[in-house]
Amino acid sequence: MPVITLTDTAAVKVKQLLERDERPGYGLRLKVVGGGCSGLRYQLMFDDKAGEWDEETEQGGVRVLVDPKSAVYLAGCTVDYTDDLNASGFKIENPNAANTCGCGESFGA
Repeated sequence: MPVITLTDTAAVKVKQLLERDERPGYGLRLKVVGGGCSGLRYQLMFDDKAGEWDEETEQGGVRVLVDPKSAVYLAGCTVDYTDDLNASGFKIENPNAANTCGCGESFGA
């Protein structure tokens, strides 16, 4: 079972962005870094290199990369993409987050 689950909607958006930016061979890296109101924040980026200890899966035709330190905080997460009148962007549902800030950009574990 992968550390994170990428929804079909998120996978479609990632593929669109990779095609738009002409980045063949790249995948989506999800990382946890220090910072934000609650102490930790998510970082999404495109990456073409997997580290020696990274978990690398393919979901919906998208390469997904997670480093081991981030995997501790991300186990069981779902990454989705929404685009409606109220909000647009990637949304991360994290069962490990003990608290989150009001804007949803950071969390505490």
